[in-house]
Amino acid sequence: MKILIRKARIVDHSSPFHRSIQDILLKDGIITSIDSNLDEEADKIIEAEDLHLSRGWVDVFSNFNDPGYEFKETLATGANAAAAGGFTHVFVIPNTKPVIDTKSQIEYIKGKSTTLPVNIHPIGAISRNAEGKELAEMYDMYASSAMAFSDGKHAVQSSGMLLKAPQYVKAFQGVVIQVPDDNTIGTYGLINEGIVSTRLGLPGKPSMSEELMVARDIKLARYADSKIHFSGISSAKSLEYVQRAKQGGISVTCSITPYHLSFIDEDLVQYDTNLKVFPPLRSATDRQALVKAVNDGLVDCIATHHQPHEWDSKTCEFEYAKPGMIGLESCYGVFGKIGISTERFVELVAHAPRKIFALPDHSIRKDSTADLTLFVPGIKYKFDEKHIRSKSKNSAFVGEELVGKVIGIINGEKLFLNP
Repeated sequence: MKILIRKARIVDHSSPFHRSIQDILLKDGIITSIDSNLDEEADKIIEAEDLHLSRGWVDVFSNFNDPGYEFKETLATGANAAAAGGFTHVFVIPNTKPVIDTKSQIEYIKGKSTTLPVNIHPIGAISRNAEGKELAEMYDMYASSAMAFSDGKHAVQSSGMLLKAPQYVKAFQGVVIQVPDDNTIGTYGLINEGIVSTRLGLPGKPSMSEELMVARDIKLARYADSKIHFSGISSAKSLEYVQRAKQGGISVTCSITPYHLSFIDEDLVQYDTNLKVFPPLRSATDRQALVKAVNDGLVDCIATHHQPHEWDSKTCEFEYAKPGMIGLESCYGVFGKIGISTERFVELVAHAPRKIFALPDHSIRKDSTADLTLFVPGIKYKFDEKHIRSKSKNSAFVGEELVGKVIGIINGEKLFLNP
């Protein structure tokens, strides 16, 4: 199949065509020609006003719930949601049933996703059944293509366990991902501990529960001389710890979610269960610190923390609602609304994740494999359920004005275009 992309501005600092407007011709999943004016016949022509093109985007933390919870999401519906959001690679967390803690589970995910428009990379569990008690067979999972290792939604509480994990994966340059949370602090907290939680009469979860874990895990990573990645950082103090660790030469990276950049605990006054997330929404001061960290380059990449839930898990009393929201389809528009520049966004979703997790690095140049996202910055639109390809609709961004639209993706010979 021949695809011709007309007049696209290339955003790829490793490409000789960076920032230039070019025509790109692809044949059978390979870029065969790049020129300012290509007069070629093609099976499909893609063009749009102010069209931009970058390497395919990567989400490093999503839950597709397969196997075990397919009523929330399946690999197929999750892949469609990712493609609609501009992602060509998605890391899926191991909190399924059964937990992804063996090579057979890794192979199940890889085998079932071969025909999907998006490359799905399973994250292997650090501990058996993600219980934090006994190390899983991480090397076997690595040999079967596990992308990284994490207990997903469950932070590893034991210092000894989390010390063993980076020591274990160091032999093959693996990465441990941790959503930092000391669950003995604010164990029953539903939202951020502060004035808002007091006013609403809801038990709070202090940011200290996150900060203590970040500080501890940085020390463990330094001792093990290995890599750790913090996902879902939500506190200004946590960012300070990460910055100091980087300055000290420790192999620490971090990612943040779109919703922590968009909402604060004060937005919970209407008890919107879609805003019940983990880690919880923090204060306005924390949000400002997160936005600054994104612009300054302290934050390495984006993790949507895409967490689908069926209607019953969100349409209930706030206390009983499950935490999390979907985020793949709305991610780009959220960052545009916040005002993050196009080049900075592409660095967060296309370049840094590949470097951190050693993904194939297909630069936009002749003879390179097509791994591309097409998008148009600046377009304002109302995000609603028609934009959602996920099986679940639990998004607090429904009804919000977002800025920037994804046109589609080209992943090898697979083409996915939004209507």
